[in-house]
Order: sequence, then C-alpha cells, then structure tokens
Amino acid sequence: MSSTRSDSHDKNGLLSGNGEGAKRGEVLPRQVITERLVAAGYIADRNLATAIALMQMLGRPLLLEGEAGVGKTEVAKALAIAHETELIRLQCYEGLDQSAALYEWNYQRQLLAIQARQGMDAAEIERGIFSEDYLLERPLLAAIRRPRPPVLLVDEIDRADEEFEAFLLELLSDFQISIPELGTVRATSIPHVVLTSNGTRELSDALRRRCLYHYVDYPDVDREARIIMARVAGAGASLALQVARLVEKIRKEDLRKVPGVAETLDWAAVLVGLDIVDLHAEPETVHETLMCLLKTREDRVRISREVTERLLGRVA
Repeated sequence: MSSTRSDSHDKNGLLSGNGEGAKRGEVLPRQVITERLVAAGYIADRNLATAIALMQMLGRPLLLEGEAGVGKTEVAKALAIAHETELIRLQCYEGLDQSAALYEWNYQRQLLAIQARQGMDAAEIERGIFSEDYLLERPLLAAIRRPRPPVLLVDEIDRADEEFEAFLLELLSDFQISIPELGTVRATSIPHVVLTSNGTRELSDALRRRCLYHYVDYPDVDREARIIMARVAGAGASLALQVARLVEKIRKEDLRKVPGVAETLDWAAVLVGLDIVDLHAEPETVHETLMCLLKTREDRVRISREVTERLLGRVA
C-alpha cells in the first residue's frame, strides 16, 4: 500500500527511510521559512522560525503551547501555505476516538454488498467488504497516505483523553498505523506535524519526548502591529501601532478572558471599516467597538468608559 520509514539518521542528522523510504517534506532554511510565513500573513519571531526549521531537519512533530488566541493554529495554516501543500486538521475533544481520527468502515455500503452477495462463501464475502473500497479515511490516515507531504494539525491535543494521546504515539514515532483487517499501513509521505495545546491538562512525558517544543506568547507591540498590517487590508502603520499598543495595555488589566490576536484583527478591521485613522480622534467609537476584544460581561464592566480613556491616554 505504501512505503515505509526507518529511524536511522543520515550523515546530516536527518531521519532517513530504507530503500522504500517514505517521501520527506521540503526542508526550508530558517530565513526562507520566515519570508514564506510573512508572505502567508504570519509574522513569526526568530525562535518560532528556528523551531520550524528544526522540526523539518529532524522530521519531528512540533508541539506549540500557549494561551488560547495567540495564533498557534495559524502557524500550521501558514506553514501549509509556505510549503504549498495541503493542511489536514484533526480537532481534538473529550471522547475523541480512533474511528473519528483514523478510519471507519462504511457500514451502509458493506451491508448492501453483503446483500448483493447472498449465497457466496462467507469468508469470501468478509474479504470483499473489508477492503479499500469500503474504507473511510479520517485525518490521521489521510495525512500519511498523501503522495505529497501535507501539514497535519493536531489541534488542542490537551482536550483529548489520555488514552487517545497514548494511541497517537505510534503514529508520531513510526508514521504507521495498524488496521486489523488490512494490516500495517506505512506512510507514503511524512507529514509536517504541528500539535497545539492550551494547557488545560498536563501532557504526558512520552508525547513531549517525541516532539520539539515552542511556547507561543502574545506578540509584542511591534510584531502585533506588523501582523495587523499583514492581515487587515487598509490598516496603515500609525493605526496598527496604536491598536497594538492599546491592546497590550488592555491585556494587562484584570480580565476574565484576555483578547487574542484574532480579536485584535477583528477590531482593527472594524476600525478600518469605520474609516478611523487615529484612535485619539474617536474615543467614543473606540470604547463602543471594544466588544470585538472583550467577550464577557465582567470584562465589559471592568473596561469602563473611564478606563478606556485612561488607557488610551497612555497610547502614543
């Protein structure tokens, strides 16, 4: 069905397969990664660009941890664009099982096939219905069977049960899976794997050992302003910098839910849509549109009109 991958390393320290080695993804230098991510609308800092370069060199998954909304998922999306390849996403949740993540049998088609084969030998019927024709691939199986290495995003792995996390180890180590009726399916290509975690539960040491690790923090003011200019059409440098500075100050307030980068982009898009070029000229509108950033009743009460004016007064 596919080729396989050994765990041997070549003279450059890179993982290499055997004679039937699975196809490896393109290995990009750090500077090229940075430039391609920028072109994809993601402004990466030096540490993140280094982490991506190393994950490609070593063929290891990259585990990204950080608060919700800091842009972890966007890393995988931008990486797929940078490699001009497919993004395959597995969204994790409590109760996620192998059938939803790996594969399922098309039971309806199997029943129809059984009915159509009435009178045939039972063993022959069984061989026929447990074949590729009746296999429904889910994200993990799809990721290792693509001829061109995709980006596999395992999003919010901390929401999945520990049992599922343990199951994932075989895939991350050997890039192969076992289907009892068909045997072992080895990777055709080695996907670029990105896992994200918001830290809602502690991940196992076994998972961490198999991954490179990077903590994604909120961007600093300059980087967030660059993100705004890259992602919001019509956002000028002056407005982007003012928005980034005010958001930074709001994040330091005692909030129940700190606004993430996505909320910043929404707010900047609203301001551009309202033709606002200077926050100081429109303090009333600034306060009214903070609903883009503040998502709970408590936070809206905390950032009162007076607080907005105080924070805005500190923005150059």
